[in-house]
Amino acid sequence: MTAITDAYFSNLIARLGKLQSALDDPMQQAAAAILEAARHDRRVYVFGTGHSHMLAEEVHYRAGGLAVTVPVLVGSAMLHEGAVISSVYERTQGLVRPVLERYGMQSGDVIIIASNSGVNAAPIEAADYGHEIGAKVIAITSVEYSSAIANGRRRLADVADIVLDNGLPPGDAVIEIEGSGLKVGPVSTAIGVTVLNAIFAEVASELAKAGDAPVYLSANMPGATDVNQRLVKRYRPRNPHL
Repeated sequence: MTAITDAYFSNLIARLGKLQSALDDPMQQAAAAILEAARHDRRVYVFGTGHSHMLAEEVHYRAGGLAVTVPVLVGSAMLHEGAVISSVYERTQGLVRPVLERYGMQSGDVIIIASNSGVNAAPIEAADYGHEIGAKVIAITSVEYSSAIANGRRRLADVADIVLDNGLPPGDAVIEIEGSGLKVGPVSTAIGVTVLNAIFAEVASELAKAGDAPVYLSANMPGATDVNQRLVKRYRPRNPHL
């Protein structure tokens, strides 16, 4: 490896090691909330704008993932319909509520909201909506980042029921290029998907003890077609993306 690639790997590994301990309690709280929802046939919605939307896709119809998850995908606030305009939309009040209303979220559901900066209108609005309908709200965010830029604005970390603080600095990128003033190597996605997958693995383990862990298989594994078809039939009524 070069010095830069080695620095990126080392930085990410060190951060994950610290978070394994720092997030032990909130991860257990999140797992307990999701487990409660799953046991009562509720759903776990995952929402993020910009690059954070990748966390919603990560847990959707995923090999080794739980079928209780539902991605909330707002095209205008993602990247594929226009990266620049997506930044405008995620700061626009009133964008998310009509989208969430279409998903049929119910009391007893869980909504996981990923927002590294934690101050934009869309994630805050999603959290408010979750509370209004009686869902448990879990945030994946950087408390340091949102504290640095809030300037009196509400923060996702202040309105969520459970906060998974990814510990990242303002700006996400963690590697300085000497002599350039530039920082590269964002890590919020890598950390976010690791935290989510760890939580869902814990939930699946607990559900398996009762003999009902709705876990998808990779499409190329023996028996996957039958297992996945049964899960899709069971969960499609409340997941428009299946």
